[in-house]
Amino acid sequence: MGRIVLLMMTLGFLLTSFSESPAQESDAASPSLQALIDEALTHNPELEAARERWEMFRRKEFPAQTLSDPRLTFALSNYPVDTFSSDDTPMTGNDLRIDQAFPFPGKLKARGEAARQQALWYKGVYEDARLQLVMKVKDAWYRIFYQDRAIDVTQKNMALLDDFIRLTETRYEVGEGLQQDVLKAQIERSKLLDRLYTLQQERESLLAEFNRLLARPSATPLTVPKDIPEQRLEVNLEEIQGAAEEHRPLFASYRALIGQYQSQKKLAELDYKPDFNLFAGYRFRDDDLPDGGTDFLSAGISINLPVWREKRSEQVAEADSGIRMARSQFEDFRHQVQSRVHDAYARVEKNRTLVELFDSGILPQARQTFEASLAAYQVGDVDFLSLLDSLMTLYRYEMDFFRAVSDHRRALAVLEAASGRTVPAEQ
Repeated sequence: MGRIVLLMMTLGFLLTSFSESPAQESDAASPSLQALIDEALTHNPELEAARERWEMFRRKEFPAQTLSDPRLTFALSNYPVDTFSSDDTPMTGNDLRIDQAFPFPGKLKARGEAARQQALWYKGVYEDARLQLVMKVKDAWYRIFYQDRAIDVTQKNMALLDDFIRLTETRYEVGEGLQQDVLKAQIERSKLLDRLYTLQQERESLLAEFNRLLARPSATPLTVPKDIPEQRLEVNLEEIQGAAEEHRPLFASYRALIGQYQSQKKLAELDYKPDFNLFAGYRFRDDDLPDGGTDFLSAGISINLPVWREKRSEQVAEADSGIRMARSQFEDFRHQVQSRVHDAYARVEKNRTLVELFDSGILPQARQTFEASLAAYQVGDVDFLSLLDSLMTLYRYEMDFFRAVSDHRRALAVLEAASGRTVPAEQ
């Protein structure tokens, strides 16, 4: 009987610490999430590749609107095939010629504008990739937060079940309990152990993915705080959706894509106009020629003849199709953003409500139910299975609480990435 009393006292002590809200714990030594985000933005190779791609296309603008290089030609002209002498005929000489091509006015500007708009497309792609990277870092971080809290809760419940097992074994030995109570407690502990192994494995996988985003070795350890302050949105759905087109970089990218095809259309229309080629030449003649070998100077202009109009009309039609395609993509992206913002906003609000519901209602009630069941079990008013059921119910609610906390912040990260800005929120 003394052993049973001692175990009951131990359970009471564990219950005192166990019943405290886990959301009140904190870890001052945890790294800053913002510092981790900054590290990812600095070192992530995929983001760096996107930046370099933008830089690569940005450097195409100046060459696209610059004249082609002049051509310098040196030629031996009109040498007789029998003597190859430079003083046999007055037509013989050594020619030096320079040519420069000039596109029809407006073509170079259109080419440069098309290249500039293409660079703006990749600029928006890069800036949007930054947003998506921040979202991915936050998402992985909050998922690891859940894994850590779930592991803690599972380990606490396993420790409590260990005491339950000892208690049921002792009561069974003295004839005050049932063997099925012992077996049921052992089964529940085994199920929690299986769940613990799964949670630990999932955390390792998440950690590897998180470290990949930061370009770290996959096994680099990470500690996250045990408490995340609640956040309430200070703006409504319509305000976020209305501002998304201004702040989301890919909207600027699609506008640039439309501008690129418009410039290509203008260039295709200008292709109906001829290009020019100016040249100047100088012929050096032999001084021993009968006429004294006077040198010759020549100059001229040539143009191409844009007679194949069907080819050019197809180029204009191609650019028109590109404009319509880009506008349709712009509209489709607008609808995607509106839908994604709407969905993320709904999930933020749902999970915030769940967090409040668990924190102020479900969890306190579940703890009170467990405490009442334990007190009743100590005096023999309820059986062990009822006590065990109240414990496992509390366990599930605590897991659901931390899942809601994690999902709330993950949805907020998605909302910010979808809208292109930090969403004002009150803590």
